Amino acid sequence: MSFIVRNYHDSDLEPVVHLLEVTPGMASVFSIAECIVALRGGAPAVVAVHQDTVVGAALANASGSRAWVMRVAVTSTHRGEGVPSALLTHLEERLVNEGVATISYLLSQEEQMSEGLARAGYVRHEAAAYWEKREALTPGEATTLSALGGRVLSRDLWQRLAGMHEEKDIIDKRVVMPLSHPERAAAHGVLPPHAIVLFGPPGTGKTTFARAIASRLAWPFVEIFPSRLTSESGGLAQALHETFAMIDDLEKVLVFIDEVEEIASVREGFGKSPAHGVTNELLKIIPAFRQHDTRLLVCATNSVRTLDQAFLRPGRFDYVIPIGPPDATARAAIWESFVSRSSRADVAIAALVKASEHFTPADIEFASRSAAQASFEREMSSGDSVELVGASTQDYLHAIAQTRRTVSDVDIECLREDIDLFGRL
Repeated sequence: MSFIVRNYHDSDLEPVVHLLEVTPGMASVFSIAECIVALRGGAPAVVAVHQDTVVGAALANASGSRAWVMRVAVTSTHRGEGVPSALLTHLEERLVNEGVATISYLLSQEEQMSEGLARAGYVRHEAAAYWEKREALTPGEATTLSALGGRVLSRDLWQRLAGMHEEKDIIDKRVVMPLSHPERAAAHGVLPPHAIVLFGPPGTGKTTFARAIASRLAWPFVEIFPSRLTSESGGLAQALHETFAMIDDLEKVLVFIDEVEEIASVREGFGKSPAHGVTNELLKIIPAFRQHDTRLLVCATNSVRTLDQAFLRPGRFDYVIPIGPPDATARAAIWESFVSRSSRADVAIAALVKASEHFTPADIEFASRSAAQASFEREMSSGDSVELVGASTQDYLHAIAQTRRTVSDVDIECLREDIDLFGRL
């Protein structure tokens, strides 16, 4: 079954109340009347919707840095389909970005929700069936994060990163594991990384990887856009300094700079220029940033050869990791993730993999969306309901043929050269 999770609207009150009344086995110490009052008062809430019908709901009562999950309810016909997990994930994301540091769930009795809470990271207190989860931000940090335009991301982005197994394996072992288990890493003499560079052609998923790392670490994610940095007091270099001064207020954070070549390109000549000043400022910022064990700087570039060599050297960046177009195994996984969204089971994945050589994940997503749209328009124009809903193999192959590849053969050759010259794993 397909469903979407969205924020609760006032028009959802009646179906949500009905859902709370008829859903057994997912009870709470909060009464339905208390839930209604909370919903009418604007309490954080989300709903799961299938075919314009509310099939699940979750709501919380937030006060300061603590929130209580009041109810999670799912229709009996949609159990076992990941609806409760999706509801909790979206509700938690909303609460954390509002400054909640501790999320609690008090169950009235032992029941099936307990196992799901344990998997989601909640810890049971023995005095009662009292489940608690501590999140990454204090209220002050939430304010700083909001000012920076950052947020705490959904916890499932790493799992949703289809394919790219080789890159995921490298990043998981070199980056995520030492940061997640610093004491165990230190026992082996392994120092957690503080800064990495991801390089490769456009559309290969560098931004997606950065977001997935933050999701896997459960750290706030702050993206710095060089082209948007402005400062009334001193230009781009001063704006960069002020931004990182704000970031210094966050205990844990992943900072992502895309297209970093805009502020760290090769410095030419001996005269001082604005570009030199920005690069110099960034070179001064990185050593100070590296002093904190619970912060990670991820820079991405489409052209690693244009970066200043002083910027890339060991001591500033621990790893320089290539992210290229997915291989056949990765393309198969990515195609599977898109094809599975429809009800068809007869799509020849192997044919799509063969036809999409050197496609980036973004290319595959575009072709998949084009095929799905063509299938949807065909059904709507015919007016007939068909048993197999979704694009066919031919729809996908036609979409692939119409998609202009992001990465050319020349780009592939340049990437191979860059891996030999700059890659550091």
